[in-house]
Amino acid sequence: MSNPKPLLKIGVSGSVVVALCCFTPVLVILLGVFGLSAWVGYLDYVLFPALGAFIALTLYALHKKRKAEACCTADSKMGEK
Repeated sequence: MSNPKPLLKIGVSGSVVVALCCFTPVLVILLGVFGLSAWVGYLDYVLFPALGAFIALTLYALHKKRKAEACCTADSKMGEK
């Protein structure tokens, strides 16, 4: 089974970054500095689906991690007998 740790790191860090941009004016200020403030009206169409995707990725990675841990503990118990 593949290692779910990279997926978990990507999911959590992506969720934090997108949540920061959603709930604080960080992205609005950055777009204003670069003269792209016309795009501010369209941020919700990108940020909310991205937040949902990163949260889904995090949940998927947690599921794979728990499944891998359960598999490994079951294998190690069988080897002890």
